[in-house]
Amino acid sequence: MTLDLSGRVAVVTGASRGIGYFIAKELAAAGAHVIAVARTVGGLEELDDQIKADGRGQATLVPLDLTDMAGIDRLGGAIHERWGKLDILVANAGVLGVISPIGHVEAKTFEKVMTINVTSTWRLIRSVDPLLRLSDAGRAIILSSNAAHSARAFWAPYAASKAAVETMMRSWAHETETLPLRVNAADPGATRTAMRAQAMPGEDPETLPHPSEIARRIVPLASPELKETGLIFQAKHNRFVAYRPPE
Repeated sequence: MTLDLSGRVAVVTGASRGIGYFIAKELAAAGAHVIAVARTVGGLEELDDQIKADGRGQATLVPLDLTDMAGIDRLGGAIHERWGKLDILVANAGVLGVISPIGHVEAKTFEKVMTINVTSTWRLIRSVDPLLRLSDAGRAIILSSNAAHSARAFWAPYAASKAAVETMMRSWAHETETLPLRVNAADPGATRTAMRAQAMPGEDPETLPHPSEIARRIVPLASPELKETGLIFQAKHNRFVAYRPPE
């Protein structure tokens, strides 16, 4: 079934490249008005050109560094003033930091990972939660990673940040489970992105799925028909999985 998001308003962070770029493009192709957030103006302008060329959806470009917490607050206010609601949130922006023994990670690197991956995600949720509650079918998609569960050696800052993000998502989902709002995490799996190349420089990128393919699998989580909440969507396997207590 073709996804129809006509008349729906979506925020996508990290929209200037990689998975976020293609999620924004797919949402617009389904008819949504995409509020595309990223630091890189050139990437946002390229996205806007692609959306216009596709000829269905529209985009509002928001150049914003997600370390600017007051700017995230202003974003929520501007959305309320212009649209009076928000239908879709895709919290995609994130940084890897370094692959390093935890005792060798510099404080400024650890703080940057936590600020962008965790604190800005919380601030974004805080800013748009009231707007998503005003939608008839609010949908939140929080990008995560299998690193949150594997806790691989040398990945501690990134893994810890994604574990924190998933925990916030689960709490938020429980808080809103009686509302029309559905909140889920999405694990894209290994994908042909710049972040993956940074983490695995010796890997052949051609062996990995293109971010456009992963985006097409994730975007249906924005459907007003979606019932699931508080789960992880594994894009690699195209399925939802539930959490369970430690054994």
